[in-house]
Amino acid sequence: MRHGTDILSVMTNTDILLQTDMPGIELAGRGKVRDIYRIGTDRVLLVATDRISAFDFILATGIPDKGRVLNQITLFWLDRLAVPNHLITADVREYPSELQPYAGQLEGRSMLCRRAEMIEIECVARGYLSGSGWKEYLETGSVCGIALPAGLRESDRLPQPIFTPATKAQSGHDENISFETAAGQIGTELASRLQRLTLDLYQSAAEYALTRGIIIADTKFEFGFIDGQLVLADEALTPDSSRFWPAETYTPGGPQPSFDKQYVRDYLESIRWNKQPPAPGLPERVAEQTSEKYRGAYRALTGRDL
Repeated sequence: MRHGTDILSVMTNTDILLQTDMPGIELAGRGKVRDIYRIGTDRVLLVATDRISAFDFILATGIPDKGRVLNQITLFWLDRLAVPNHLITADVREYPSELQPYAGQLEGRSMLCRRAEMIEIECVARGYLSGSGWKEYLETGSVCGIALPAGLRESDRLPQPIFTPATKAQSGHDENISFETAAGQIGTELASRLQRLTLDLYQSAAEYALTRGIIIADTKFEFGFIDGQLVLADEALTPDSSRFWPAETYTPGGPQPSFDKQYVRDYLESIRWNKQPPAPGLPERVAEQTSEKYRGAYRALTGRDL
C-alpha cells in the first residue's frame, strides 16, 4: 500500500479515523480505505476508515465521516437490493466479545461478514459514457470490446447499460478487459452469471437513485462464493465505487459534478502536484467540502442524515 506518510496516525481528532488499532485481533490487510481483520476461521471484519486516495496514493489527510458514509450506504443497498451477500451484522453489540473493547473505533463504520472466496474480477456496469470508458471510446469507438454508436459525447447516456469487467489491482489502476478475456480467466458460465447479476443490480439501483435525484453513471461490484453460493461482497454502490451525479444539473457533453472525491482530484491538479510520493495533505476547507459531498450522497439516497 502506497501512502503519503510512513506511518498513518490512528486518530487525528475525534472525527477522523485514519487507521484502526486493535491489538490481539488478526489483521488481514489494509486497503486504500478498509482495514480487514480475520475473526476466527470463517468470518472477517471490514472497517471503513476515513482515508482517501487520489491518483493511486493515500493522502495524509482524512475526510470526516467518509468511512461511516461508505459503510452506511453499503448497508442501505444490501437491505434494499435483497441480494445474497456476505453480511452477518453491522451492530457492534452483536460482535464477538474480543471486539467489544474496540467498539469506539468500529461503531457505524464496520461490518462483520462471512469470509468469501473472492472472484478475481471487478464487475463494472456503465450506463453513461465517462471516465476510462470515455477515453477508450475516443480511441476505439468501443468500451471493453463493446462497439458503441458514433458521435457520443462525454457523459452521454448509453443506449443500454453495458458490462465492462476489469482486473483487480492491489495497487494502481484496475485494467479494463473484454468479456471474452474475463471468460477466459473465470469461465464463460460464471462470467455470464456475473454479467447478468451486475446489470440487474445496476438497473435496479439506478432506477431507485433517479427517484432520489441521483444518476448512477457507473458502478463496480465484487462477488465471491460462500459454501458454493454466489454472493455480493465488499462495498456496494458507494461514492467510492460509483459515479453519482446530481440529476438536476446533468448536462452531457463534458464532465459532471459528482458526489465523490473529484473535488480532491481537482484541488491536487490545481497545486500542480507531480503525483509522486509523498502525497500532500489537504487544507481543512477541501477536506470538509469533500466530506459534505459524501454526506450529501447519503442524505439524497436514504432521506436521512448520517
